[in-house]
Amino acid sequence: MATDRTIAVFIGSIAIGLLIPLLVILSYVVWKGWRYLRPAFFTQDQALVGSSSPATVGGAKHAVIGTLEQVALAMAISIPLGMATAVFMNEVGGRLVRPVRVVVDAMSGVPSIVAGLFIFAVWILGLHQSFSGIAAAFAMSILMLPTVTRTSVEVLRLVPDGLREASLAVGGTQWRTVWNVVLPTARSGLITAVILGVARVIGETALLIMTAFGASLVNYNPLHGPQQSLPLFVYQAYSINTPSEVARAWTGALVLIAMVLFLFGAARLVGRARTGRVTR
Repeated sequence: MATDRTIAVFIGSIAIGLLIPLLVILSYVVWKGWRYLRPAFFTQDQALVGSSSPATVGGAKHAVIGTLEQVALAMAISIPLGMATAVFMNEVGGRLVRPVRVVVDAMSGVPSIVAGLFIFAVWILGLHQSFSGIAAAFAMSILMLPTVTRTSVEVLRLVPDGLREASLAVGGTQWRTVWNVVLPTARSGLITAVILGVARVIGETALLIMTAFGASLVNYNPLHGPQQSLPLFVYQAYSINTPSEVARAWTGALVLIAMVLFLFGAARLVGRARTGRVTR
């Protein structure tokens, strides 16, 4: 009992020690960005913003739309591939499992700037395509794919083998067992894998410089033309280093954090609701 309490107190102290810096950072971002947060920040772009414009003029509508589109495209690319790779590695098996695991582990350590350079070399220079949101989504998917795959593999390993054996015993095929038994059982964990993948890429800036390139106007088409994103908006505004642009950068950072928290909360609510539902 004494040993358990000592370890519990030690772990709790570490958790509190890690939580305090996080709260300090969040509080500072909220304090710096809240003062200039206006409804116009979500309804206007930088078309009418000049070098002497105050921080309350203009907004980041173009960056918010670009972030949502780029992350959505990256999810559409990496989630099916990541889930399929995880199912192959954990449920199917074979000689290719080890090489695939080595490739996934190697991709986990790829820096974001390398992913951006790869897409820049292949998509923009090699295929003569323009800077665009889809190029940024390709680079994001390179970083998102290994996170989704590795986390999904660990989640699928937690599904009891008895469920698979019961499904096979009543005549279910392997793919029906995976589709109707394994994946629904691990649904909440797979949603967590998606959350971790989104968290891996939504704040990256280096790859956006070489793929999306940034823009001051709204570009609804991610397939053509430069497109802005919130991390790139924050970086470009802060690099100008004028009081109004620095204020816009802090506001953009606050909005980016709020978007991440909203996506995390929505995903957790969806996963919890579906997990608790009892179906026939």
